[in-house]
Amino acid sequence: MRLVLFGDSITARTEGHDRPLLTIKLEEKLSGTWNIINAGVPGNNTFDALERIEKDVLIHNPDFVTVLFGANDAAFHKMVQLNDFASNLTNIVTAITSKKTILISPAPVDERIQHARNNTVLKQYAEVVRAISVTTSSHYIDLFTDMLGIHNLSVTLRGLRNDGLHFGELGYDYLSDLISNELLIISGKSLNYPESSCSRN
Repeated sequence: MRLVLFGDSITARTEGHDRPLLTIKLEEKLSGTWNIINAGVPGNNTFDALERIEKDVLIHNPDFVTVLFGANDAAFHKMVQLNDFASNLTNIVTAITSKKTILISPAPVDERIQHARNNTVLKQYAEVVRAISVTTSSHYIDLFTDMLGIHNLSVTLRGLRNDGLHFGELGYDYLSDLISNELLIISGKSLNYPESSCSRN
């Protein structure tokens, strides 16, 4: 089966590896029947996503697509208004089709060191993602709420840049677990979890 990971730098970052770390983590957790294509582009918002969805996503004829945007839409210096964000997400789902789309709310940030975004605003964008998942009948992962519940969130959010936004190994373990579990539910495929897989508790 073919999975496209569609998003911004959270989807695209390598964190010192030779390929995007989210791709690596998912390849470890999903069975070998999955072909994973990373279509993350750093700095992208949902307007950018619509401009490239045909050549970066639809051309691959995916079975499922994760859609993870919002970090740049919610940034203070380049904010996309909530109504535009909602409209863009709806158009993205329409292009992919709801049965293939896994909408993911944006991750929270460590406000102590991330000053271009805050969790009050990010929560509003996360709520839009949830609402669009309902109105379009898309699959949905509430990354924002789930990560806020992590004990010592700042450690999970710490990546090589240590900017409170771009997370590292622990964050990608957590995100890839959520995606793998959702794919298990909606596809019925068996997943292989290595013994070293990080607990989400």
